[in-house]
Amino acid sequence: MECSCNQFTSVATRRDLLRVSAGGFGWLALADLLGRADCVAAAVANDSNRVTSPLAPRPTLFPPRAKRVIFLFMHGGPSQVDTFDYKPLLERDDGKPLPFAKPRVVSSETGNLLRSPWKFRQHGQSGAWISELFPQVARSADDLCFIRSIHGSNSRHGGALLELHTGSDTFVRPSVGSWITYGLGTENQNLPGFITICPTLTHGGVNNWSSSFLPAVYQGTPLGTASVAAEQAKIPFIESHDAPRGPNARELQRLELDLIQEMNRERLALAGPDAALEGRINSFELAFRMQTAAPELQDIAGETDETLKLYGLDDAKTKNFGRQCLMARRFAERGVRFVQVTHSYKWDQHDNLKDGHASNAMEVDKPIAGLLADLKRRGLLADTLVVWGGEFGRTPVAQGTNGRDHNPHGFTMWLAGGGVKPGLQYGATDDYGYYAVENKVHFHDLHATILHLLGLDHTRLTYRFAGREFRLTDVSGNVVHDVIA
Repeated sequence: MECSCNQFTSVATRRDLLRVSAGGFGWLALADLLGRADCVAAAVANDSNRVTSPLAPRPTLFPPRAKRVIFLFMHGGPSQVDTFDYKPLLERDDGKPLPFAKPRVVSSETGNLLRSPWKFRQHGQSGAWISELFPQVARSADDLCFIRSIHGSNSRHGGALLELHTGSDTFVRPSVGSWITYGLGTENQNLPGFITICPTLTHGGVNNWSSSFLPAVYQGTPLGTASVAAEQAKIPFIESHDAPRGPNARELQRLELDLIQEMNRERLALAGPDAALEGRINSFELAFRMQTAAPELQDIAGETDETLKLYGLDDAKTKNFGRQCLMARRFAERGVRFVQVTHSYKWDQHDNLKDGHASNAMEVDKPIAGLLADLKRRGLLADTLVVWGGEFGRTPVAQGTNGRDHNPHGFTMWLAGGGVKPGLQYGATDDYGYYAVENKVHFHDLHATILHLLGLDHTRLTYRFAGREFRLTDVSGNVVHDVIA
């Protein structure tokens, strides 16, 4: 009998095993991991600036029209047909049934058409129709670019807020401010790149300014919340009386921080990537630098009486939102890349439309007009993009007798400065203001346009996570070139 003791079958390698077992799914996973490692290596090689300082300014893909963004968010959903979208037929047909079908999915039951309680008239050389709710903003009509055909996908506050802020109404994704800071860094290394003033904690809450799977350093820094008065919405533990004291106090604090950071980095080297720990390391460094910049920034004592009155800080009705707008200007002129100001959850008039919208508009009209005027006279409006709007509009049909339901199908937002065409009225809703019908602009299109104005290509600003490339606009979005000057 022949001996075959010296005949061996070749032993499969681990990669062979992954390729042939479980239908090859293990091999696919390995290929993804190796590809991800290659992407990371390439990113490190091509963007060492991001590694050494994640908030350092980075070059744009093409010349930007804007350097920063101020987003004036009207939480609750202001009514387009009562503010900036004049509809004569709505006034004529008040009390009649809507002459076409309502959406299949609605938030609440509605009845017949309801005319606006406010008069509209044209303003400026552009002839923009603006209601008497916004007499102060109307003076800046020729600086505004109205988009009257915005539409989203969700009629509920939570989903609509997430879609407006992150591009997705169903999944947790990085916010627009986080994407912008990730793509551009910030102009001032002593301040956060993304600040949100008095943000809401409802309808998505922190997810509306979260960095999600982006590194934590790009998350928004909240100052106060919706329940905190604006004058109390400050960076905590940063005032002069909180600063270390003594002749060598700052040097000692630097030594303490260096020791903590060294231990944190040793932990990272031992345990591997940890987004939370990396974010903490960066936040410690930023907090140390902020001690020199933030106290002066938060102290508005140096503002003139004329400026304080311009923002409405001399009036109890406008003082709160006026201070938010003033702080937005102060942050913007010091190089913060993205600032959000929130007039929180007041615009949701399912009933009491006349009193509710009148009170809301009175609180924000003068501060917004003051912000626009102040930015313009300081030369900041030219490269600061100001965005105004809510998560959706409201129906032209009545809810009850004196309210309006949510309407994501067609509403108005406006832009100013930052390279947009001033005095433009773009897009349109139907004759009653229910659906966007002309030059429709989805939230994805709005996001793509904002990024474009900042010198970024929304299709190329990506981040690899969970096996694929993600972007703010997902697989959609088109730049609205018609609104760009």
